[in-house]
Amino acid sequence: MQKVIGRLGGFVPRVPPRRGLAGGSLPPLEGGEALDLLPPPARSFVEEGIRLCRPRAFRLCDGSPEEGAALLAQLQEEGVLHPLPKYDNCWLARTDPRDVARVESRTVLVTERERDSVPPSPPGGGPRQLGNWMSPSDLERAVQERFPGCMQGRTLFAVPFSMGPLGSPLARVGLQLTDSPYVAASMRIMTRVAPPSRLPALARGDFVQCLHSVGRPLPLTEPLVSQWPCDPARTLIAHVPDRRRIVSFGSGYGGNSLLGKKCFALRIASRLAQEEGWLAEHMLVGHPGGAPSGHPDFGG
Repeated sequence: MQKVIGRLGGFVPRVPPRRGLAGGSLPPLEGGEALDLLPPPARSFVEEGIRLCRPRAFRLCDGSPEEGAALLAQLQEEGVLHPLPKYDNCWLARTDPRDVARVESRTVLVTERERDSVPPSPPGGGPRQLGNWMSPSDLERAVQERFPGCMQGRTLFAVPFSMGPLGSPLARVGLQLTDSPYVAASMRIMTRVAPPSRLPALARGDFVQCLHSVGRPLPLTEPLVSQWPCDPARTLIAHVPDRRRIVSFGSGYGGNSLLGKKCFALRIASRLAQEEGWLAEHMLVGHPGGAPSGHPDFGG
């Protein structure tokens, strides 16, 4: 499977208490001094992720052009991205054929009561038509089976981002932790990545916590396909609306790994919208009008 990636180089209320992911002291960490740039609520979440996933290095993303160029250079050097010379700043990523789509069967909503996540099962049984439910205890078990040490040998990228223009009263903020430089680069397209100082919601603790890992610690125990790290057998994408948390493991595919996308902008946003009195809409069809051809133009 191949993906063409364009323009990777730039993009020029109140929440309930949350339980931690892991305790204990921080492991030795290259780049750990950047933790001092995070406000306490954001730093607490990042340190939880570090304790759990045990990365080799830490990198706090700021959305700068220099950062974008460095990520592209790293991905090209690692053989993940290949430049397409016909267009400026256009790149090809060849993925593992087992990791090419959203995995609905591995995508779950986590609530105390099943009925708060999904409709009842069809009469007579059979597969659900509208999502999958997981209990909090089952999620905790799944996290402990997957995440401890999953980033060993890799860099943990902390990506502060805004869904919407920076400073807009309609925007919502997230903080994604990932061990994928591909994800860190792609989040610059899908969201507004910015330094923590430009996202006051991080200091208030009013942000969605996003944890992602490709699930392939170093050194590898088996070779990668197309230099694309993933763990399809253990892929899981979980949403915890009550805790404003998203947990994703084992996939580098966009809808599974760019957690500001469907995970935040549709699923978690639906809960935010319900509580705050607005509408979370995943798709938009617009009619700008005044088309030169005389026929209306629609965009989605």
